[in-house]
Amino acid sequence: MATVSWALAVDEQEAAAESLSSLHIKDEKIKPDARGTVKTDENSGKTDEEEKEDRAVQSLLNKLIRKNLVLNSNQVEVLQRDPNSPLYSVKSFEELRLPQNLIAQSQSGTGKTAAFVLAMLSQVEPLNKYPQCLCLSPNYELALQTGKVIEQMGKFYPELKLAYAVRGNKLERGQKISEQIVIGTPGTVLDWCSKLKLIDPRKIKVFVLDEADVMIATQGHQDQSIRIQRMLPKGCQMLLFSATFEDSVWRFARKVVPDPNIIKVKREEETLDTIKQYYVLCNNREEKFQALCNLYGAITIAQAMIFCHTRKTAGWLAAELSKEGHQVALLSGEMMVEQRAAVIERFREGKEKVLVSTNVCARGIDVEQVSVVINFDLPVDKDGNPDNETYLHRIGRTGRFGKRGLAVNMVDSKHSMNILNRIQEHFNKKIERLDTDDLDEIEKIAN
Repeated sequence: MATVSWALAVDEQEAAAESLSSLHIKDEKIKPDARGTVKTDENSGKTDEEEKEDRAVQSLLNKLIRKNLVLNSNQVEVLQRDPNSPLYSVKSFEELRLPQNLIAQSQSGTGKTAAFVLAMLSQVEPLNKYPQCLCLSPNYELALQTGKVIEQMGKFYPELKLAYAVRGNKLERGQKISEQIVIGTPGTVLDWCSKLKLIDPRKIKVFVLDEADVMIATQGHQDQSIRIQRMLPKGCQMLLFSATFEDSVWRFARKVVPDPNIIKVKREEETLDTIKQYYVLCNNREEKFQALCNLYGAITIAQAMIFCHTRKTAGWLAAELSKEGHQVALLSGEMMVEQRAAVIERFREGKEKVLVSTNVCARGIDVEQVSVVINFDLPVDKDGNPDNETYLHRIGRTGRFGKRGLAVNMVDSKHSMNILNRIQEHFNKKIERLDTDDLDEIEKIAN
């Protein structure tokens, strides 16, 4: 059972979540819209401890917690389909002969939404009262967030109107839409274009596919998006944006965006050079916890993030750390996205010094002032194989801006030792063994 202080910490986290209630992610009324209220289906409760990663939720969480653009030193790769492309020789923006089709990839917080919103706004003819720009998002919440950006960037464009094509926004068959920009989910947009005839797709000048990696992870969205794209005129500008650029995203992109220019962040793993990586041998979770306490007793830790595989383990660990007097925040999959954002914001502000997170939340977290990352459980995929990308993402929360970081991995079985060895091989980086019973050895790693 959690202590009283732990209960108070939870109360504070819930109170913080209420401060974000203005977001109204689940029940907000859509605007501008005089045709009725948009309602959304409630998410079914998650009861499986080993929850599946909800990439749409993680993407939305990133949008909610980021207030500034991320500083990124990663190299940008510009891939050209044509060696004679004007991008090789242009000296002015006008010489680019925009619009051109584009596939762009970069991490969350780097300005992808602002980029395609600007592209849409630049193509809109406000006097024409029909849809000219179409943007697809994986779900209602992400569509709403993008809509807020459009409203903010277009606030000095009073003639500009925005419509939301999302489930629950009921319109009459054959009723024409006068808004110049439509943002919505693939299924509803497809209905509006083909079944209900609310949108004339032949008049669309800019077509945006946002969150392509999330779109691919959502059942049915790929086929719906391709069907919509095939209705559009030949001269329509196609823009696809994604946070990742896996093979599945690439195949999808090439089906939807013909003859594209491609801009992407070059994947790099140099971040590991500034992070000391260690592993600790344990027999069970109690020994893991004792090793954790020994670390805290021997070195100064500004803020730490601890990753667990299940919410049960995360809850137990958070309660035990609270008993030891640590200021602990807990992040797990059953929390509403607004609550998660509030918890991360409190951690960012230093109100809690330790953030315990389940596997399902690992990718939605980006807090820069973390000095230590601890993998209480090593990251594995649904088949039990090492999840190298998640491992890199986790430990990359430390070692920022040239500072030294520390990552400690808890190993409690032959299987987890095998996982660790395979992670070492993948990154070609040695992970040293650490004896947490030797205080002198622990103190050395902090220097």
